[in-house]
Amino acid sequence: MCGIAGIFKNITDQDSVIIKTMVHLLRHRGPEETGLYIDDHIALAHARLSIIDLSQGAQPIHNENKTLWIIFNGEIFNYPDLRTELIKSGHTFYTNTDTEVIIHLYEEYGARCLERLNGQFAFAIWDSKTRSLFLARDRMGIVPLFYSKRNGVFSFASEIKALFADPSLEREIDKKALNQIFTFWAALPGRTFFDGINELPPAHYLLVSTQDFIIKKYWHFNFAVENNYKSEGKKELAEQVEETLVDAVRIRLRSDVPVGSYLSGGLDSSGITSIIKNNFNNKLNTFGIRFQDKNFDEGTFQQLMVKFLNVNHSELMVRNEDISSNFETILWHTETPILRTSPVPLFLLSSLVNQHGFKVVLTGEGSDEIFGGYNIFKETKIRKFWSRYPDSKFRPLLLGKLYPYIFKDKRLANTIVEFFRTGINSPGNPLFSHFIRWNNTSKIKNFFSEDLKNESDKYDVYSDVLDQLPREFYNWDSFEKAQYLEIVIFMSSYLLSSQGDRMAMANSVETRLPFLDHRLVELMGTVDPEYKMNLLNEKFILKEAIKNILPDEIVKRPKNPYRAPIKLALMDSNAGLIEKYLSETAFLKTGLFDSRKVDFFLKKMKKTDTISEIDAMTLSGLLSTQIIYDKFITSFSKNYNNIHPFGLVFDARTNVTLNKESI
Repeated sequence: MCGIAGIFKNITDQDSVIIKTMVHLLRHRGPEETGLYIDDHIALAHARLSIIDLSQGAQPIHNENKTLWIIFNGEIFNYPDLRTELIKSGHTFYTNTDTEVIIHLYEEYGARCLERLNGQFAFAIWDSKTRSLFLARDRMGIVPLFYSKRNGVFSFASEIKALFADPSLEREIDKKALNQIFTFWAALPGRTFFDGINELPPAHYLLVSTQDFIIKKYWHFNFAVENNYKSEGKKELAEQVEETLVDAVRIRLRSDVPVGSYLSGGLDSSGITSIIKNNFNNKLNTFGIRFQDKNFDEGTFQQLMVKFLNVNHSELMVRNEDISSNFETILWHTETPILRTSPVPLFLLSSLVNQHGFKVVLTGEGSDEIFGGYNIFKETKIRKFWSRYPDSKFRPLLLGKLYPYIFKDKRLANTIVEFFRTGINSPGNPLFSHFIRWNNTSKIKNFFSEDLKNESDKYDVYSDVLDQLPREFYNWDSFEKAQYLEIVIFMSSYLLSSQGDRMAMANSVETRLPFLDHRLVELMGTVDPEYKMNLLNEKFILKEAIKNILPDEIVKRPKNPYRAPIKLALMDSNAGLIEKYLSETAFLKTGLFDSRKVDFFLKKMKKTDTISEIDAMTLSGLLSTQIIYDKFITSFSKNYNNIHPFGLVFDARTNVTLNKESI
């Protein structure tokens, strides 16, 4: 993938400086070459990570008569078929890139071109004849795209930091967004941590001109209702899943550079790796994370898969001090507070991939959401069953199957039953599946400063979720409702961003996600929830589809969610972070948190070796918020030295000349 940026206004010499700084701030996304298109109304810039057509793929790229110009971040996996079709329709090409396919497809179909694309993407197309700008983002939100619209200036970029290259753009936090992050783990689609900075939601396009500003959804994530589920049996459905998944992997191996695979030892990455190894690549390179802390380590299962497949495996041993020493760095890339340290090991893993000379890896993200793999889906089924007889003493005991380590301690058993009883009398609540989790996370807001708490109390954070739900949502099964909330809020806004694109692209690595091929997503949207989770057997139909290519130990192993140490890493391994960012002086600068409450909390943390899940999230949330504030509000610099010149420049203001400069 790459980095893109643009400014839409009456372009001045100052804008030429700003666009140069914008693309410089994105060089980690595309370190190999940069390009610029500029005329009186727009400046478009691109930082390239070359993967397809290494010799001719420099951007911006234009159509035959140079009236349309595109900058593109991502991959279109079905581009060869589209290219053949477009050539038959009379279009001519001067590169072999997927980028050029998009621009000709846009010529042919306009915004409807998005319906034809199978990929992960964010792109901008400038029409110099109509002076309009078309931006779009992929269906699932794998690739980021942010924008700002202020005082007659529209700017956009792959990352927020590039927008802040404009000195006229004020940098302030969005307090409603902070409220959302401390509830849902991420700001809701379209919002960011910064006031006045928006993210184009997944599956949307944006059309900007001097007269119009139109945002429209072009693809809807949908589920079938009970009478319309697919009628095929288990065997036939598993075959469809296998066939679609194998093809999703196949087209994601299209590349002019070597492609590797992440291998964690879990079902999802093991399945993807096995498909690659068995069908496409007998000399596969894989990469995995190990943890010094045995509570988080999956090395036994990784080594099992390495031997089973005979792959060339490289692993990274992550120590607690590695997490603390890189925590500030990864927040520069997430650009949002986080309630977990989980992004750090993935940042380190992508660095390992880069060191081995790889630019592209396939990963297993998205499987849990699409096939039903999380405990929250099991909780939903159990609590829905329980809600039919809310006074039952036996039905809630099924929760012991999810958390047997808690139910062994009889002192905690009653506590956890009461915890999950919340809302049990309201099974019709559209947020039934997630309300307990979100309500628990909201406890972090107890640390808000008095002023922020007063603002927060006036804001109903759940109303914004309800406002974004599609009408069809209310007709779906409770399991499907839980899936939708997990996909739209958690996966797209957190998992694919803070743990996905940002951690990989920080080290110039592109991740490709076969489980989020829209054909597979649409197929699973038509499947009876009982095929996703059979009783409490998660990802049932996926296991049926790939069980013959995996060891039984992998197929039958319990789901182990990916996590990383928090207290041991952030507090015990690096007290300096706490002293720097969670001091009374630091809180006075931000005005976000109550220093007395935080001080009491930290003293409590120091006295105990084991802390609760909410305390761990509190520590990460408080610290990351303070660090983000420092990096982007207090200390952000607009002045950068040693900015590289552009490798490709097309200046439409000077007789349409094409210039090449050394980078």
